[in-house]
Amino acid sequence: MLDSPEELEKSHANSADLLTEGSNHVILDMPNEARLPEMSNLESQSKSRKRLLMWWIKVAILCLVIIGILAIFLKWGAPFLIEKVLYPILQQATALDRPVLALILVAALTLFPVFLIPSSPLLLLSGMIFGYGFGFVIIMIGTTFGMTLPFLTGLLFRDRIHHWLKRWPQKAAMIKLAGEGSWFHQFKVVALFRISPFPYTIFNYAVVVTNIRFWPYLCGSVTGMIPEAFVYIYSGQLIKTLADVKYGNHHLSLVQIIYNIVSFIVAIIAIVAFAICAKKKLNSLKRLSTEAEGDVTGKCSEGEISASGRSNEGEEGFASGKSNELEGKGSTSGKNNECESKGSGNVEGNQGTCSANGKIYADEGFDNGNNTCRV
Repeated sequence: MLDSPEELEKSHANSADLLTEGSNHVILDMPNEARLPEMSNLESQSKSRKRLLMWWIKVAILCLVIIGILAIFLKWGAPFLIEKVLYPILQQATALDRPVLALILVAALTLFPVFLIPSSPLLLLSGMIFGYGFGFVIIMIGTTFGMTLPFLTGLLFRDRIHHWLKRWPQKAAMIKLAGEGSWFHQFKVVALFRISPFPYTIFNYAVVVTNIRFWPYLCGSVTGMIPEAFVYIYSGQLIKTLADVKYGNHHLSLVQIIYNIVSFIVAIIAIVAFAICAKKKLNSLKRLSTEAEGDVTGKCSEGEISASGRSNEGEEGFASGKSNELEGKGSTSGKNNECESKGSGNVEGNQGTCSANGKIYADEGFDNGNNTCRV
């Protein structure tokens, strides 16, 4: 049954009121929609704060675990090692002539890395017996030979080492950084490897599969070993002091005890900080190297041509996906990446500019015979 005109007018009025209320509701809700990006930013900030808080909690737990392990070691492990191992070795070593002992230590530091034997006990012994002066000279001479001989030996087995590194592609990609870039870049990467927790006995052999040159390797290795040498000398002197206190007539005052404890903690923190910073720097260099390898695009005129097989459109031309040809002011082939001049325009490659007026403004790598330039 049809409604009367009065009922229709009432229904229209009610719908208008509802629309007005709905419009007001929508208008009131608009600021909430406008605040959505702000809310998402707040949520991301809260998540970042939570991640930072969790990181500090993990660091605190790790520090507590390290302190606990050190307390256990100082209580039971250190006295056992000092009494049964270090003190007898120290007595036998001091019985020898110092020049003879120095030659023995240098020879051992040279040969141990060749057979993948850790040299840490020898470094501690050098610090215990010879101290900061002559001990530092012995450590640097021995480790220099100990880093050179494995490198030269590894060159004889380069193919076998390369095949062996395929089992650990991530480590191999990290080691590959040492052979990239200029002389200073190789020097810097090798020094970072020496400071980082990467096993240096393995690095001596693994680095030969890269394109690294000998002198950046040697100079970077020596530079990276300097902080480690001082840490080992300090540790050796501290162990010798503890041994003299326990088995000798030497006594430490309260100030000396506090100084040794604080300096030991500072040394541990410095070692960890250097290792973390070096590892982060190596990871950042790895990311930059990966991005550089992925960026294989060239530029022709003002448009860009991608070598990935996709079509790119620039201001000066068009690149097809199959043949990578740039039509308009220039073209490039997909196989040899040559930039040929067409028409009356200019084509810019990575090494210079080709002009279409019958001449080529050759820079380096230009072909003066067929009016082509390489991108």
